[in-house]
Amino acid sequence: MQELNDFLSAIDGFIGGSQWFVFALLGTGLFFTIYLKFPQIRYFGHALRSVRGKYDKEGDEGDTSHFQALTTALSGTVGTGNIAGVAYAIHLGGPPAIFWMIVTAFLGMTTKFVEVTLSHKYREKDEEGKIAGGPMYYMKNKLNYRWLAVIFALATILSSFGTGNMPQINSISTSMYATFGINQMLTGAVLAIILGFVIIGGITRIAKVTEKLVPFMAAVYIIGALAVIFYNIGEIPSAFAAIFSDLFTGTAATGGFLGASIAFAFNRGVNRGLFSNEAGQGSAPIAHAAARAHEPVSEGLVAILEPFIDTIIICSITGLVILTSGVWNEKMVNRFESADLMIFNGSLQENDEADVQQLYNLLVNGDAVETFSGQLMIENGKIQSDVTLLHARSIAEHVEVTQNGRLFNGEINITDGKLDLKKEENLGIVLRGESLVHSAPLTAEAFNRSYFGSYGQYIISIGLLLFAFSTAISWSYYGDRATTYLFGVKYVNVFRLLYVVGFFLASFADTTIIWTLSGITIALMTLPNLFGILMLSKDMKRTVKEYWQGFHEEYPDEKIPERLK
Repeated sequence: MQELNDFLSAIDGFIGGSQWFVFALLGTGLFFTIYLKFPQIRYFGHALRSVRGKYDKEGDEGDTSHFQALTTALSGTVGTGNIAGVAYAIHLGGPPAIFWMIVTAFLGMTTKFVEVTLSHKYREKDEEGKIAGGPMYYMKNKLNYRWLAVIFALATILSSFGTGNMPQINSISTSMYATFGINQMLTGAVLAIILGFVIIGGITRIAKVTEKLVPFMAAVYIIGALAVIFYNIGEIPSAFAAIFSDLFTGTAATGGFLGASIAFAFNRGVNRGLFSNEAGQGSAPIAHAAARAHEPVSEGLVAILEPFIDTIIICSITGLVILTSGVWNEKMVNRFESADLMIFNGSLQENDEADVQQLYNLLVNGDAVETFSGQLMIENGKIQSDVTLLHARSIAEHVEVTQNGRLFNGEINITDGKLDLKKEENLGIVLRGESLVHSAPLTAEAFNRSYFGSYGQYIISIGLLLFAFSTAISWSYYGDRATTYLFGVKYVNVFRLLYVVGFFLASFADTTIIWTLSGITIALMTLPNLFGILMLSKDMKRTVKEYWQGFHEEYPDEKIPERLK
């Protein structure tokens, strides 16, 4: 299994984890932003009016309203990335990563506008008379690239499991166990039953659930986050200073944080921003294609709001929570994960500039530092060997080693600085100590530094539950439509059954390979989609022009965002 995961990781690193993939996404958003003359700014007010249904007409074809389509798509993007992803971006790239997340979302607003408009324009009806849309349909109906549509649809089915299903329930069950002590299998069983009842009703029932669930969960989280920010209101100026003062210099070592370069902040911010709002991936257009609208552009306008809500509002608020609370560069007691742990020869100190620079070069540039190999000597839970433990990109302190709850005495075999806790002789061994934390635990700690006290972590656990579960609901529909495209409506229930079973099993299984495979399938969705919308750029521009001409004729007294020649 490890060999397979390493192989998939290498593929993922080349396709989805490389710089060229990031620049392809950003470049596409920048191109359309300039080509269409900044629609995310000029059309924003009109988008707000459209989502309220101001321009809807009787007889518009579709299965959902504008608002339901927006909330369904948002439920697929507003997820663990808004809680854990932002914290991880700051952990890796420092505070400036937030700025690059916002820039990415700004460009992503245009990408969403384009992909949703085109998907809505070339949608179809399936054998049951329900709307079937998404990038695979414009690839087939307009570009006549059926092979490309097949690749996209297959990648969508795999991504529905790897992005929207298994990792989500795994995050939920782990969080519920850590916070409330609820058995992971029980959590998986209960939520799998609920999921089954929701998705069996198709897009109509999904939309009815998401139109209530998404506003509720967003409101609860935002109110809680604002409470944390106001509790630490005096730290707001320093939070903004941390974001912008280091924007073009990189973040220097501070507290337990060993520093980050400009390139690292840019890469992490862009990466998390893109995968938070999914602009360019082609997933959200599948939900928006089902909306009732006589003009594809009107639904594309609604989609502009999606990256704005998901990233510019919710992710930015999460970032301010973490920065104003001061937890992002503070070491705290936690259990060490072997994936985040490296052991080096000698004693490296944070108050030694040379040592800090050496570790900085390791973390940012990948420079070699002499790792420890051999027997790690432990007495009464304390490490006796002359080594340095780097956990979560920080020098670990006050480390304690236990096995099955008791202080450990003996030797632990270390190979190239890594401790394999899955080896039989290492079973039950736990390392705890003080280091930086990241992802959801970092956000939870930030919520604890507020009016909520230690109860703040419960808001995060409940938020993760709602966010991740809603993501699973939406991605079931994406896989549903991809299955319909490839195999026909009669196989949709087979997909739904497999989706629910996979959801349950992943609640207590190791999903490492699923996460890795997901990175590959996301790229295999995104690249065909970007290629397709770029090929249809002239079609898009013509469609937008025709929309505003028709709108001006139908609503002569309404203000329009551009002057028509």
